[in-house]
Amino acid sequence: MNNFYALSILQESPLLFAIIASIFGLLVGSFLNVVIYRLPVMIENEWKENCAELNDENYQPSGKIFNLAVPRSRCQQCQSLITAWQNIPVISYLLLRGKCPNCQTNISIQYPIVELLTAITTFVVAYHYGYSIQSIAGIILTWSLISLMFIDLNTFYLPDNITLPFMWLGLILSLFNVFTDSQSSIIGACAGYLSLWSVYQLFKLLTKKEGMGYGDFKLLAMLGAWIGWQYLILIIILSSFVGAIFGISMMIIKNNNRNTPIPFGPYLAVAGWIALLWGNDIIQLYTDWAMPNRHFQ
Repeated sequence: MNNFYALSILQESPLLFAIIASIFGLLVGSFLNVVIYRLPVMIENEWKENCAELNDENYQPSGKIFNLAVPRSRCQQCQSLITAWQNIPVISYLLLRGKCPNCQTNISIQYPIVELLTAITTFVVAYHYGYSIQSIAGIILTWSLISLMFIDLNTFYLPDNITLPFMWLGLILSLFNVFTDSQSSIIGACAGYLSLWSVYQLFKLLTKKEGMGYGDFKLLAMLGAWIGWQYLILIIILSSFVGAIFGISMMIIKNNNRNTPIPFGPYLAVAGWIALLWGNDIIQLYTDWAMPNRHFQ
């Protein structure tokens, strides 16, 4: 009875549900920092072991365990272990003044940024959808997009370990019409991949250079599976617009030239998140602006 009463309160109060979700999101943000740092290292270690095994029949694995849980988090400079209170999201960073308490090495500002971003975006999704399956699914997608965004910013790599499972999850959710129907989801996954793949091939043919990576194709396929093919053009336009602004800004601020590589994944992630929440409103707003008299025809 008490559980039913608690659930009814969350259903009737979207703000309370969003606040509780954002607090949980703050804690998840701390874990996402682990994923952002460790997952690329885990993949690289696996590549190295595979290459070593192919080149040496007598190769023996080192036996060292490195995954998302082991070993314990520690300072990369002095190797001192991070205690429980030093892992409190955002607060510990402020209390430590952004420095390791042992060697005074600066702690990356990325850690509190990821934690705050996770909490804020979780709040927005929870408040937007309220207490519903869409909210839970949207929050999980948001966490995956944050991980992909920062991994791509740091490594210029979008791991299949995230994009492919989440693409399948989007297809599964479409069976229950969570965000879109199965037909739109399947077409969205196929069209998302093929659209950027076609641009990549055309760019490579004309310039003899690679304009983007295959991870970008898979990320757009993943977004297409979640929200349907109808929003792919919006995602591409939004991501290209934001990417162009950022690229031009970096050319002015940091004197980057046109050949300086810029990861496209973060812009796809941001555009996909916006399309998930407000895609229909944006399209409707554009339609009203472009065809103001359509209702009178």
